[in-house]
Amino acid sequence: MQPLWTPVARYATMPTFPRFMILLFSLLILTPQMSMASTPGEQNADNNGTDEQTQLRQLAQLAEYVGVDYSAAVENGEVVNADEYQEMLEFTSLIIEKLSENPHITEQSPALYRQALALQTSIKNKQDLSIVRQISSALRGTLLTLMPESSLPKHLLSDQDTQNLFQTNCATCHGVEGRGNGILAANLSPEPTDFTDKERAGNRSILGLFDAISNGLDDTAMPPFTQLKEQERWSLAFYVASLAFQGESAKNTAKVVDTVSLQQWVNHSPFQLAQDLSDQGITQTDIEALRANPETLFNHQPSPILITKNLLLSAKQAYDNGDFNQAKTLSVSAYLDGFELIENSLDAHDKNLRKNIEVNLMQLRHLLSNTQNASQLEVAINTTMLQLDQAQKLLTESNLSNATLFSASLIILLREGLEALLVVIALMTVLIRTNRRDALKYLHFGWVAALIAGGATWAAAQTLIDISGASREMMEGFGSLFAALMLFYVGVWMHSKTHAAHWQAYINKKINSQLKAGTLWGIALLSFIAVYREIFETILFYQSLLTQTENSQFSYFIGGLGTGIAILAITTWGLLKYSIKLPLAKFFSITTYLLLILSFILMGKAISALQEAAVVPINALPVHIEMDWIGVGSTWEGISAQLAVLILFIFYMVRTKKKTA
Repeated sequence: MQPLWTPVARYATMPTFPRFMILLFSLLILTPQMSMASTPGEQNADNNGTDEQTQLRQLAQLAEYVGVDYSAAVENGEVVNADEYQEMLEFTSLIIEKLSENPHITEQSPALYRQALALQTSIKNKQDLSIVRQISSALRGTLLTLMPESSLPKHLLSDQDTQNLFQTNCATCHGVEGRGNGILAANLSPEPTDFTDKERAGNRSILGLFDAISNGLDDTAMPPFTQLKEQERWSLAFYVASLAFQGESAKNTAKVVDTVSLQQWVNHSPFQLAQDLSDQGITQTDIEALRANPETLFNHQPSPILITKNLLLSAKQAYDNGDFNQAKTLSVSAYLDGFELIENSLDAHDKNLRKNIEVNLMQLRHLLSNTQNASQLEVAINTTMLQLDQAQKLLTESNLSNATLFSASLIILLREGLEALLVVIALMTVLIRTNRRDALKYLHFGWVAALIAGGATWAAAQTLIDISGASREMMEGFGSLFAALMLFYVGVWMHSKTHAAHWQAYINKKINSQLKAGTLWGIALLSFIAVYREIFETILFYQSLLTQTENSQFSYFIGGLGTGIAILAITTWGLLKYSIKLPLAKFFSITTYLLLILSFILMGKAISALQEAAVVPINALPVHIEMDWIGVGSTWEGISAQLAVLILFIFYMVRTKKKTA
């Protein structure tokens, strides 16, 4: 085993620039994490916010419970079950009490307290069921607007595991079939819920069921099941919500999934959803069929356009609630987790529409950051929604032609892979020309590891972890920035060695010792970053493209991919063959400018990625410029960074000429 001080000693003996780059890269990785660390005051604020959100969830649960169970307490203005009626009174009193104890909640929405009092009054007056449910639904709706989105599961347990969980934890009270007739039911008051009661189930939300399982119900025999994992509780909630609708089937469930987000599906009851979606051709039967088969919600991937629209609506809701930071975060996610994934496909139909939507999504970030932009924001969101509808129509009603699919598949690979290839080839030829073929294994280790890591990251993102678009862009942005700085350094270094005499002297004195001092692993790292930053995004773009590919068109998709691989292979062969034959001085001169161009491109893409992730601000140029192939965009930040690369390189060129004159 190496002594613990060995890595530090090695770092201390490295040449100055590699040490500087390691330090810089460490700062780039650690700074975003450090900036998220909370002070004790911030942690207290977070805890207070968490307590408030818990209370909001409890209030929403109580409001729903009153609306659902009122029919068992009062009928035709008369109390038919004294225990149930007393429970209704106690729940409404508890709602009012909790609101009185938390003035901050009612300050955010003054209507809450009035709605709670109206609900209590309607129950005291034994009003009609429809009126009580209308008031309780309005109260719960107001509470939902104040609550952040729930942490939802990516997958449910298998049917068998969920049924076993139900039999172990729920059947003794609710019965083997969930009919409320378990062996302990007769001794309980109020009686356990009959989950097969269709009228009752139609008014229950999955969120309400999940909260009841998680927290229990006060003044009832329902205990909190905190010993269960969150996924187990969600699986039970979806399962018991399905029992009243078993056997229902419909052909329109795919449309429901594409229209309603999982968050909306969890938050609202089937009756509420059917009422809200009736104008879109979705029926109560469609909703009930999906309730009976909830696995469809998790197997079906929502379209990127739908993701964009839902996140924009959530951003607008956060803005209306005064949470501007959350609104901006959601607007960033609307672009990165949704629209960005179909940009290539939309370009094939209408490039101008794609540009207009992209510009509007960027503009929305600014509008969502200030309360004085309310009127402009409303117009901008409506405009963007109409454009997104137009994009959705283009993408769904007209399949990509065979030629368009082939070219899109080809261009994605060439655009994402060419830069990484040029970096690897440039490093490879430098090692070969300096007679350091033994170092090639480090280079190959870097890009092969990147391919494996990229594939593993994508697989993990599909099954184990949730990698947001912002995280992906930050990874690409910081990786591009590191690669741009490294390539700039190598380019300047090579320019200073373009004269054969200088290069020979350098070989004799330094190259062997420096490569032994740690540069080899630096080469491996640069090779890894150059490839890894592209591979994950390439897979995402291909995944999005496949959603618009018919089975009969798959050969064209593969044909574009194969052609792209062939072009990259031929490019590799040509660069290696002809660069080896160049005279040493000319080789170094050409490679210098190639590395400069790559540094220029990567610097522009680094700034663009960090802007998309909302790490770097966006200040638009007076004119719109878009040259993706060389990383040039229409922002002052991107142009300034790329100009800095050119100016610094010119400075080094002039200084080198003066020294050799």
